[in-house]
Amino acid sequence: MLYLAWHMMRRRIAALLAVTCATLGGAAMVTGIGVLAESGWRSHAPVMRLAVADVVVSGSQTFHPAGDLPIALPERARVPGDVVGRVAELPGVAEAVGDRSFPAAVITRDGEAVPADDPGVTGHGWSSTTLLPRPRVDGTPPAGPQDVALDRRTAAAAGARPGDRVTVAAAGRSARYRVSAVVDASGSGLWFADATAARLTGHGPRPASDSVDLIAVRAEPGAADSVATEVRRALRDSGLTVSTGAARGDAEAPGTTAARSLLPMLAGSLAGVTLLVVGFIVAGALSVSIAAQRRELALMRAVGATPRQIRKLAGAQAAIIAVGAAVPGAALGYPLAERFRQLLVSNGMLPDALPLTVSLLPAVAAVLLLVAVVWVAARCAAWRTSRRPATEAVAESRSEPRTPSKARAQAGLALIVAGTGASITPLLARSQAGAAATAVSGLIAAIGLALAGPALVGGVGRLLARKLPAKVSAPTWLAVANSHGYALRSAAAISTLAMAVVFTLTYTLTQTTVMAATSGDLRDATRAQLGLTAPGLGGVPGDVLPALRDTPGVRAAAPVTSTTVLWPYRMLGEPEIESSSALVLTPEARGVLDLDVRDGSLAGLTGATVAVSTDAAGSRGAPVGGEVELVLGDGARVTARVVATYARGLGFGPVVLSRDLAAGHTTAGLDQSVLIRTDGTGEARHRVAALAADRPGLALDDDRSGPRPGGVGGIAPELWINVAVLAVLLGYLLLGIANKLIATTTQRRTELAALRLIGATPRQIRAMMRREAALISGLALTTGLALSVVPLVLLSAGFLHRPWPAGPPWLAPVVAVVVAGIAFLTVELPTRQALRVPPAHALARA
Repeated sequence: MLYLAWHMMRRRIAALLAVTCATLGGAAMVTGIGVLAESGWRSHAPVMRLAVADVVVSGSQTFHPAGDLPIALPERARVPGDVVGRVAELPGVAEAVGDRSFPAAVITRDGEAVPADDPGVTGHGWSSTTLLPRPRVDGTPPAGPQDVALDRRTAAAAGARPGDRVTVAAAGRSARYRVSAVVDASGSGLWFADATAARLTGHGPRPASDSVDLIAVRAEPGAADSVATEVRRALRDSGLTVSTGAARGDAEAPGTTAARSLLPMLAGSLAGVTLLVVGFIVAGALSVSIAAQRRELALMRAVGATPRQIRKLAGAQAAIIAVGAAVPGAALGYPLAERFRQLLVSNGMLPDALPLTVSLLPAVAAVLLLVAVVWVAARCAAWRTSRRPATEAVAESRSEPRTPSKARAQAGLALIVAGTGASITPLLARSQAGAAATAVSGLIAAIGLALAGPALVGGVGRLLARKLPAKVSAPTWLAVANSHGYALRSAAAISTLAMAVVFTLTYTLTQTTVMAATSGDLRDATRAQLGLTAPGLGGVPGDVLPALRDTPGVRAAAPVTSTTVLWPYRMLGEPEIESSSALVLTPEARGVLDLDVRDGSLAGLTGATVAVSTDAAGSRGAPVGGEVELVLGDGARVTARVVATYARGLGFGPVVLSRDLAAGHTTAGLDQSVLIRTDGTGEARHRVAALAADRPGLALDDDRSGPRPGGVGGIAPELWINVAVLAVLLGYLLLGIANKLIATTTQRRTELAALRLIGATPRQIRAMMRREAALISGLALTTGLALSVVPLVLLSAGFLHRPWPAGPPWLAPVVAVVVAGIAFLTVELPTRQALRVPPAHALARA
């Protein structure tokens, strides 16, 4: 069977290339997405400061929802301080160190903060230096409350030596410290006396001396495994996490580790549309390949082959092609995934330190998936020929069935109706999920068009034939006759080109419309003209806000921070959970932000309270006065009262926390920014700028368009990536369409040769084919635009409150030109090639 399959397949090179390219590109796309998903589940942050620790004990940085995948938590969960002593007493433990990290930075004589790897966690207690691999210390350990030790790079940048005095901003407070030592370290670090570090940390409601960030354990030589077992046994019921090996990096940098949760989310958002496109292109290429072999398959039926053998032969051919193309395609998926990662890093959505996890699993899964898809598609394509009686199969080997299947047409119309109906979602949910329904509904309708296409094209062709004038030219008459005489062939070309139109318009304009709506929410809500940040200090010092409010000309100033919130709720009786960015605000935020409050007031954002978007309030049963259960970024479960609902949820997320509720549940514990609304005069702006210049480490955002609320979720990261990936998917889609149309035209050599033998000139044949291309591209553009208009109008009405989407005005004309160009080139070039062969030779080789 395999020999026969290979022998038949070699005679259909054009169809073979179409299937090969479709499978190769599909395998690369699926593998790349698989690598991203696997990295999101298995990748670890690199081990840096804790490299000499054999075991690390930390708070749980993962939330495990019932029946769902674990969710990484970005904010540091602390460990009770008494656990340090308990771990130190275990057998085989050489040393157990309770490590604390907090914002700290050295201010130079020029008033600039010395750059650090991560200013939010640069400060530590002196005991943490035991975690450094053989540190060289010049000087003495810090002993008093005003002593500090610097890493050598920071000391050189500040021009400081042991005995000198430097200004240090630690935990939001600036003071003069004596440099007691300079330490060789691979990364940035400021080390204080342990008692001073405990006082500066001040995390949460628990006294600072009663909690540490993590516990680093060094085992006696040869006892690392047994110590890890003992620590796990001793802390089994504590809810703490015990890490060894590569997992120690996750405990060291929970923010970096939590960023990897973006990868499965991106993979999930891309997987659906990618699989739809890949399946569509592969199935289309296989239908062309099987159609080219209808004559051989029909003759095999005539000489006694059973329907099962015919389908088995088609499946064997497909398997040979799939394996040969999917394996190199899967190999290309790994560099493609790395390009995705670099794109994420360059846009600040993924830490550069987080690597991809590379294994054979995504490649194997992609190859198996593509082989299965190709095999099933081939058997389905051969189904009709295999089931027909031998005489009918031979008769249909050179023509198509007289009438398209009614069941197929009805299924296609049902999908078109379902896709169009699903596009109403943005009117009901002004959210990312509502917007996603637009692109998906367009693709579903395009697939419905592929099913219903033969019946629709046949009807259009018959209508055109009746309306043609009597003196129409022969090429035009033949082009119209071919459209309804070969409705399956024509519909296949029209549906693939229409898919390109629908995919490009709905997918692109969905992203640009959501971006415009999100930016509009932020722009309309921001009443502040200025913003202050302190990136080099790890957060805005606490004394900045009172000073701003006392500055003449400042009407309002409010701190803004962001964190992560998990919101468990029930949807249609089923438990759901959403992880999203959330603003942390105070009642004073009313003076700098207008969230379009519909009920309640932000003045109530004190204590354990939240404000929620109107969409979330309606769908999750969270009215003003009600209570919601949330999981904060460090895993703490809280119950909060809803004090307001707001309409600008697209730009500000589903929930806003009060500052009191978030206190003690963020890693740095400092405000990320301060928004400032002035009286609009240049004098007030100058005074605020002077205040920022007088305070080291502060950065003033005086963009005339208004500052962005620091830390707000804003435009979702996946939107930017979707726009970038669109180009890759679109290229694959257009390449697959071009290959399919070229193969289809190439297989018409015998038809063109027969026309030449009965008197048609090459010029007439080229004219006929060009008119067919014009008819195909015209119908494809018409149906593609028709299927795109309704979803995009409903999306625009729901998100922008107008009937047209946001996006480049040249997009639709460019799509029309590209589609028409593909239609004409993929018909014109193979036709010219076929006409170079004498008609008798073409018929002899058929």
